[in-house]
Amino acid sequence: QAAAPKTILHIAVNDRDLSMAADALAFFAPDADILRFPAWDCLPYDRSSPQPSIMAERMHVLGTLSNAPSSLRIVLTTANAALQKLPPKTLMQGVALSLHKGQKINPDALVRALVEQGYARAGKAMEPGEYALRGGIIDIVPPGMQEGVRIDLFGDDIESLKPYDPMTQLTQGALEKITLLPVSEVLLNDATSERFRSRYREIFGGVGREDPLYEAVSAKQPYPGMEHWLPLFYEHTGTLFDYCPGALVSMDAEAQAAMDERRETIRDYYDARKT
Repeated sequence: QAAAPKTILHIAVNDRDLSMAADALAFFAPDADILRFPAWDCLPYDRSSPQPSIMAERMHVLGTLSNAPSSLRIVLTTANAALQKLPPKTLMQGVALSLHKGQKINPDALVRALVEQGYARAGKAMEPGEYALRGGIIDIVPPGMQEGVRIDLFGDDIESLKPYDPMTQLTQGALEKITLLPVSEVLLNDATSERFRSRYREIFGGVGREDPLYEAVSAKQPYPGMEHWLPLFYEHTGTLFDYCPGALVSMDAEAQAAMDERRETIRDYYDARKT
């Protein structure tokens, strides 16, 4: 007899149906690990990036799915999100940044790692994917956490890790360790930048300084809409199904029609950008 699946992947028609399913499961399956994986809130081949909060939520789910489930895991997504290409699962398995109290770190190297993972500097870190610097204190709001984390450095040593309320900026309690996941599906490092540059030139030929996207990625700096060029950054891409091997897949009654409509929209926007 086959063992019961540890993961269930349900494809809803849209975000509203996804939220309704999540509310119902909170009552009917209170012990299950419910993960919401939303689609981007922008059009295919757009020139703007998804909202940071949505990217952070997606990366939290991908980080969780990169590890084997210990109990029943139910992944809720939408027709649009199920069709999207994703960073390869192998990338997510080795990209988490772990910090613990007493650890010796280079503050500049930590900031570079945060930027590579898609974190943006702010005056106060209040939203997922933001970090702030104040002398020997680094505030970070990681994906998947309701609270921020305040890192207090003494020289190059982590003296303390404390959760804080992003709204009041007040700390309460202490942490022994934290794990930081990326907040962008495009990791800007030497390898991804060079791969993008090479493939971009293959497609468009010689590139001049008037191309701001090419120049920004060359400098390993984020640029609005760069996520839509995802396949140029990685050797290969994945899908949500790659992150849920052996999962039991279910769909809303109208989900297949929504996926067919989305494919048509993607083709239309691709042709519009191409011409």
